[in-house]
Amino acid sequence: MATWLDEFPPVDQPQRYGNKAFREYYTKLSQEAEGLVKSVVGAELEAGSREASTYLVESFGNSTRIDYGTGHELAFIMFLTCLFKLGALQQKDSQATVTKVFKRYLELVRELQSTYKMEPAGSQGVWSLDDYQFIPFIWGSSQLVMNPKIAPEMFTNPKVVEDNAEDYLFLACIKFILEVKSGPFAEHSNQLWNISGVQSWSKINQGLIKMYKAEHVLFGSILSISEASSRPHQPPSSLTSAPGMPHPSGARGGGRSFSVDCGATAAPFSALGRKPSLDVSSMATTRPPPSFPPPPTARPDTGSS
Repeated sequence: MATWLDEFPPVDQPQRYGNKAFREYYTKLSQEAEGLVKSVVGAELEAGSREASTYLVESFGNSTRIDYGTGHELAFIMFLTCLFKLGALQQKDSQATVTKVFKRYLELVRELQSTYKMEPAGSQGVWSLDDYQFIPFIWGSSQLVMNPKIAPEMFTNPKVVEDNAEDYLFLACIKFILEVKSGPFAEHSNQLWNISGVQSWSKINQGLIKMYKAEHVLFGSILSISEASSRPHQPPSSLTSAPGMPHPSGARGGGRSFSVDCGATAAPFSALGRKPSLDVSSMATTRPPPSFPPPPTARPDTGSS
């Protein structure tokens, strides 16, 4: 899929954003997706391949608006879930699914965003966590929970980011932000700047999980809308953090809340076609998230958003 970028280079057009060449890339993806999935799950699961490929196509943006957002990111998470349900991925693959497959997905969508100047879908501007992504901040903060060398306040340091982005999803996100945005970090990424004042990665991770909400999805035979036999605990919909949450520098940030909707991108789902093979053997990997004991049953008092 990365090589398709060479087949469909950006075209000259008066608009600064939303290069129309993306529509050709998207058409190619729509035609090839079912075959790609079938090469992973097996031809005997043709119906499952067709359904899973719907999520794969919608993982890379909207061809009408030429935009990308958290709804498309969620579509890829649902695609991975389909692969687990179809047996192409096993429980033992859980860490590699995040640190290799999802990492490579992020690298590809960043190439698409940069090459085709894709608009952020559903972004809330400076008050968004990020223009395009959310899940890598959740999984990336979990990687850092037991890291003794990288404190939250350090992720605004460009050198720390550059030295560690290959190993940690969270820092890879920050690296991309620093590459595409200019000006003071506190101005172009205010929410992340505030988060850097939280005392621990554990609190950041817990808060980000609560913060993730309101996405539009499709259900089918693999991922059913039917209610589960045992309902998991539903976390509060709002995000909380340490009261006041002063920025480590002490310059600004006191009293600011750590609260924002993740963007709620509606990713309309479409019909597909078929073809090639998927080779993930050369994928780079990030450091796996550490194993740590479950959190205490009593939630710490972190204030309210």
